Amino acid sequence: MNFYLKKYGFLTAQLNEPVHPDTQIIVVIPCFNEPDLKRTLKSLVECTPTKCKVEVIVVVNAGLHHEETIRARNKKTLEEFHAFVELHNSALTFHCIYIDDLPKKHAGVGLARKIGMDEAVARFDKVGVDGIIVCFDADAQVAPNYLEEIEKHFIDNPKSPGCSIHFEHPTSGDMYNAAVYEGIINYELHLRYYNQALKFAQLPYAFHTVGSSMAVRSSAYQKQGGMNKRKAGEDFYFIHKIIALGNFTELKRTKVIPSPRESDRVPFGTGKAISDWISTGQKAYQTYNLKSFQLIKSFISQTDVLFSGETPFISEAFNQYLSEQSFETRLAEIRKNTTDYDSFLKRFFVWFDAFQVLKLVHYLRDTELPNQDLTREACQLLSLIDNSKSEVKSNLLLLNEYRILEKK
Repeated sequence: MNFYLKKYGFLTAQLNEPVHPDTQIIVVIPCFNEPDLKRTLKSLVECTPTKCKVEVIVVVNAGLHHEETIRARNKKTLEEFHAFVELHNSALTFHCIYIDDLPKKHAGVGLARKIGMDEAVARFDKVGVDGIIVCFDADAQVAPNYLEEIEKHFIDNPKSPGCSIHFEHPTSGDMYNAAVYEGIINYELHLRYYNQALKFAQLPYAFHTVGSSMAVRSSAYQKQGGMNKRKAGEDFYFIHKIIALGNFTELKRTKVIPSPRESDRVPFGTGKAISDWISTGQKAYQTYNLKSFQLIKSFISQTDVLFSGETPFISEAFNQYLSEQSFETRLAEIRKNTTDYDSFLKRFFVWFDAFQVLKLVHYLRDTELPNQDLTREACQLLSLIDNSKSEVKSNLLLLNEYRILEKK
C-alpha cells in the first residue's frame, strides 16, 4: 500500500473503477448541502478538452450530527449527480464518494477535501503517475480554458509543487441581491489588498490561499502530509505547507469564479464575511492598517542586522510582540544552526511564516494600529506600488486595478 495513504489516509480507497493510464489531472470537489451542483459540473464539462485524461471526484458528505434535512439534500444531490453524468457524454470521467457518517469532531470542508485528495493519490498510484490534484468548490465555476491551462502550467513548470489559480468573484448580475455584490467587491478587494501588502513587505509567501483555486502535484501533497481536517482555514494551512517546498507558482491565464453567496457553514471565510456585511448593515469596509505592513517591511529590510544577532527596534507594539513570542531565544537558535546568510534567511522565514505574520498583524491591529477604511488603504498601497498618487476611486474600480496588477 502507498506509504502516505497507510500513514495519513483517513479512509481506504473508495473507488474501484479502473484508471485510464493517461490520467494526469483529478479535480476534487467537496460537496455539503449543495442546491446546485449541476451548474458547477456543467462549467467543467464545457472546458476546452485537454491532451491528458481528467477525472472529477465529488465528495458528498455529512457528519453523524447533521440533521435530516441536510442528509435529504445530499441524497438529492447524489441523484442529480448520476443524472447529470448519464445525460452528458463528456471526455471527463466523473466519480462520486457519498459518506454521511463523518465524526462530529472532524466533519467539515477540510476532511471532505482530504478524502477526495487522498482518493486522487490512490488513483494516480494505480497507474504510477505523479498527477495534478486540483481543489475546487461545489458552488464555483471556471473559465473555458481552465483545465487546459492547468495542464500547460505544470508542463511548463516541471519543478513547481503546486500553484494558486487566479480567481474573480462575480461583481454584478441577477443571481444575488445588490448587498451581496457590494459585499463581495469589498471582501475580494480586502483579500487582494492583503496579498499585495505582503508582497510590498517583501515576504516570500505572498500567494492567495483560496480553497477553490489551487492545485498540487500528488508527490508534493504526500510529502507534506496531505490535507488537514480543519473545519475552516484548511486551504491557508495546507497551501503554505506546499509553498514551503519552494518553486510555488501562480496560474494567471485562466480563472476560477467562486460563489459570493452568504454562508454560516464556517466561522470565517467568504460566506461568513458576506453574511456579516449584510447582517450588520455596514456602510464602509475595514481592513488592516497599511502601516502594519510598512513596519513588517522595515523588519524584513534589516535581516542583516538579525543575522548579526541584534533585534532592531521597529515600534513599541512590534517589539513587544517579538518579546511575547520569545524571539530572542528563537533568533539565537536560528543563528546557531546556520553558517551563512542564505541559510539564515531560509530558517528565519520558517519561523516568520505566513501564520506568524497574520498573528502579528492582528496583534498590531489590537494594540497600536487599528483597522482603517478599505478604500483609503487600498488606494495608498497602490500609490506605493506604482510610485504614483492614486486618486480615491470606487471599490469596484480599485478591485479591477488590483485584479489587473495580480495578472501581470
